Amino acid sequence: MAVSMSHSFAQTVAEFNIKDIHSIASVNGPDHFFKKLHSLNSTDDSSDFFQWSDTDDNIDDDYLEEPFIQPVRDSDLLSAETYSSFKQACFRHISPDQKTAFTFAVLDDFMLDNLECGTSAMNYYSKIRRLTSSIFPLMVTDRYRELMRAARQWRQCKLYKWHGFAHKDDQPKDGDLALFCLACPQPGINLDLSTSTVAQPDDTPSWLMTRYLVMDGNFKAEHMHPVNPSDEVSLMDGLGFMVSDERYKSHLAIAQDNVQRSDCNNHRAVNQANASQQRLEATGIGGCACAQHGCFVPHSMVDFQKGERQMNMDYALSQALNYKTDRISRAITFYDINFQYNKYLKDRIASSMYLSIPIGMDIIPGIGLWHVHGHQDNCFVRYASNFIHGTGRIDGEIMETLWAPLNIISPSARGMGTPHRKEVLDYQMNDCNFMKMICITKFLSRKFKEAIKGASESKLAFDNLNETANPDMVVLWKAEEALAHANRAEDPTAMDIYEVRLERGKSPTKKQQELHLLQAQNRPEHPVINPPGRQGAATWLATGLTIEESQISLCKDVRSLRMHPMDMQLLRVARCQDKLHTQITSFLEMSPTYLGVGVNVNDPDCPVTVCNSLDDCEDYSDFDEDQNPDPDVHNASIFQPELTVIPLPSNIGAVRCRELGLTNLIKEEIALREGQANDTLHAIRVHLGDKAVLFRNTVRSAKSQASSTRAWTRVRSVETAVNLHARIYSKCRSQLAKLPYHDLLKKYLPLKKEDLKASSAVADPNARGQRDTTLSWFWSLDVQGDTSGNDWMTECVSSVSDYEVIRSHMF
Repeated sequence: MAVSMSHSFAQTVAEFNIKDIHSIASVNGPDHFFKKLHSLNSTDDSSDFFQWSDTDDNIDDDYLEEPFIQPVRDSDLLSAETYSSFKQACFRHISPDQKTAFTFAVLDDFMLDNLECGTSAMNYYSKIRRLTSSIFPLMVTDRYRELMRAARQWRQCKLYKWHGFAHKDDQPKDGDLALFCLACPQPGINLDLSTSTVAQPDDTPSWLMTRYLVMDGNFKAEHMHPVNPSDEVSLMDGLGFMVSDERYKSHLAIAQDNVQRSDCNNHRAVNQANASQQRLEATGIGGCACAQHGCFVPHSMVDFQKGERQMNMDYALSQALNYKTDRISRAITFYDINFQYNKYLKDRIASSMYLSIPIGMDIIPGIGLWHVHGHQDNCFVRYASNFIHGTGRIDGEIMETLWAPLNIISPSARGMGTPHRKEVLDYQMNDCNFMKMICITKFLSRKFKEAIKGASESKLAFDNLNETANPDMVVLWKAEEALAHANRAEDPTAMDIYEVRLERGKSPTKKQQELHLLQAQNRPEHPVINPPGRQGAATWLATGLTIEESQISLCKDVRSLRMHPMDMQLLRVARCQDKLHTQITSFLEMSPTYLGVGVNVNDPDCPVTVCNSLDDCEDYSDFDEDQNPDPDVHNASIFQPELTVIPLPSNIGAVRCRELGLTNLIKEEIALREGQANDTLHAIRVHLGDKAVLFRNTVRSAKSQASSTRAWTRVRSVETAVNLHARIYSKCRSQLAKLPYHDLLKKYLPLKKEDLKASSAVADPNARGQRDTTLSWFWSLDVQGDTSGNDWMTECVSSVSDYEVIRSHMF
């Protein structure tokens, strides 16, 4: 075909290297609108473009009128004429006049635009018209319907060719025109049935013979009622990802629609399962995908007629469990509402002739790690993947990421015919799986390296934890853990052993220690036996500890005074000093009874090692946020009770106590100090939890300046209480450091300011995003110390992971 063109135009095209733009070629008829111009220049990079023409002159007659090309699945051989048309890279569609053909390139380009950009056939053809005639695009003959028909046939041809059905008489079965995950175990495909792996199931790792599935629904993929349903023709019914129509409708016709209310929290997927949309034939789609690698399972995608009903998901799950699962013995399913869905699943399957699961397959329900935190607390240990053996690092939420690219094409498929829509969705899901397959090698290599590093770190942490635990308790925990996992498929409540089961008061408080010493002081087997004249020493020592706490509180009040305090503030401090003075005087009067000598704090030969309580060996600066650092600025009195050192064994000193025969008092003070440390740490935990809840429920939700001010006032009062108890704990620990005959300092570590920060893991230990959160040491004391005797961890029935040990100390 000769085309006259100006030299400047040809040169311009060559300079910009215009690529081939293939379009619809209408041949051998009165409507010829596209001319293909060749050889714009003499180089090898010759460019093709289309020029508008409103006459039949100079139309290339390369395309001969040939008989209609039958669908690929017909077994008839292609005629010579049809082969000639194919050889010219043209594809004819169903048309009465059989005069329109499409180049392979334009169909491939449309398919790619449809996949990646969600371009509809109407928009794509509009683009072609504007490329053909940028000035008068509306004068280009409308071939939109022909493009849609040809695209459906071309899509079918491609799938038949890719899956090996193009040149053989075998008819594809359900799901045969769809790709699946190449990394998931599929006996007979990527798992040799003749190997010892399958022949000896006892030696086979559980994860190797397990199918991991995630279930979910998508309400963006709506579909309107077809205009002419009797005219619709399906080309690939059930051969891809969408289930076959006839059998699915038969299942829905007999399935029982039992409306259930949620036993857990009010989840929309449960309560709106029967929400109906009158104008829609399908309110969405649902189905299954590989939970590990995110590949859609062939022939397991269904339409929703109302909401996300159980009858819909039952059929999808049944098809997924029967897809290439020969000899697969276990399936782990993740579903947002598995707590409710799995309850009567086996009963529903047994009562339906259209549902089935492979014989001998165990189904273990799970809930994704993002959704499980919206459930009740007991759902976490029953359904989270952290507690399912063999799952690895699966979040169970991967299907949420698969809906995103599918939603690009869903709007354009909303008004299509039912078969056409299913074919478009099938092609989109097949391409999604294809992209997963070609990228999975790099992905798995990276994940494998991360897994090796993570496994070594986890093993080291677990070994360190396991070595400190009581060996007898470890044996008991392992036995209970194995029993729980064996029964979880039938009874998810068996996993409740991972929940905390602590009895209150197991960690001894100061009052309990005092009571224990008083009750046991006259028993011969008790290690601390006081002479008759020293009965009640435990109460006297406990009073001294209380006075010491009051001194710390009063010192803090004195330091908090501003440079010019008001009279009311000074009066309040003076009253506290007077009250404390009275208590110290009474305590000193009783000291000769238990110490054997009189005590005068002003006597240079006093047995008490006098030191300023604010300049003690512990550094309190981390907890001080007071305005005035000088405690003496407002107090000019000679006697300052908050600075008086009372005669406790820890202040007297170990050497002097031995000289005075006060070894028993040392042991009693150690016991009381341990109770005091437990009390202060418990108070710190409670206040930190209160602070975290205040931030979450009060500070963040404050809508006005007044409510925000009140909220922050409450937060500051809690911070003041936390700092006070932190100072008391540090004083207690410093006194323990002066006493012999114990190793409690290994259990009670120093407090730092960063340890006192509120964390969301305190308010809600099961909250999302807490996988890698590490709490301060006092939330999880030494396991060996906790499991010895009657301490906390004796009642914690599992030491499977350090995370669970931490959670066991939370409340």
